[in-house]
Amino acid sequence: MANKALQRKMDRLLLLEEQGKLSSSNTSRTLRKLSANPLAIIGLVLFILMFLACIAAPLISSYGPNTIDLRNRLVPPGEGHLMGTDQIGRDIYTRILYGGRISIFVGLGSALGAALIGVSLGTYAGYRRGLLDATVMKVSEIMMSFPQIILVSILVTIVGQSLWNLLLIFILTGWPSMYRMARSQMLSIREQEYIQALQAFGINKFVISFKHMLPNAIGPIFVNITLSTAMFILQEAALSFLGLGVPLEQATWGNILNVAQDLNILRDAWWVWLPVGLVITIFVMAINFIGDGLRDAADPTQVG
Repeated sequence: MANKALQRKMDRLLLLEEQGKLSSSNTSRTLRKLSANPLAIIGLVLFILMFLACIAAPLISSYGPNTIDLRNRLVPPGEGHLMGTDQIGRDIYTRILYGGRISIFVGLGSALGAALIGVSLGTYAGYRRGLLDATVMKVSEIMMSFPQIILVSILVTIVGQSLWNLLLIFILTGWPSMYRMARSQMLSIREQEYIQALQAFGINKFVISFKHMLPNAIGPIFVNITLSTAMFILQEAALSFLGLGVPLEQATWGNILNVAQDLNILRDAWWVWLPVGLVITIFVMAINFIGDGLRDAADPTQVG
């Protein structure tokens, strides 16, 4: 009885496929699973809202990020200043909006740059193996043997503080993890039968690795990019808090937190550091929610 019911179900599926009505792609399946994840949707909404608010900062706030007003120093949150002012009268709300532009740019730009280098090397070297793979693997192991925040701090001290220096340093220190992730994916995919068939037909190795293998690893790569973005934003905030990140004259989330080193402000003017701390926390959590949702949606072992 069960076999007959299964046979009827398979016949229906075959009929739908022949009629072209069964055309659900992997992309639609991924989007469907992502939309069914409430935390991923919350994270995506928060990310979009905060990103758009930072982009539209000149339309939202009438103040400038570096406008000094010594007559309104350390004013608590109120009607004139939604989140108060800092020790030299700059509007905290405005600085958070403008600072988000740079912090998000550093985080997302560093993650994309590191992914471009790491995934490119991992895709080709992981498929090709040999001397290239061994050499790049050793370089990545050496770089990953140092704690990244310490390595970044040393390099910032050597080359100097600037937005572009920090971006370049994050990319140069962030690609090894991307490389190892892409390489592990390629080592698994290269053993599949369709790759062996392509090799038998004499297809160019570059074409096989980037055209036929890389698309099958794009899910984990996107997940890694989102998580790396959150990591780089936190690293920029930590370095700027220590005075080693973006120069202090530029508004970033980390530079706003830098004033929390003053114990008097930390104790008596909570509005100077607490709002930006909450913004960083919420934004990083939103990115992590998106990354977790993408990971679950791209996982073929998850049914749905």
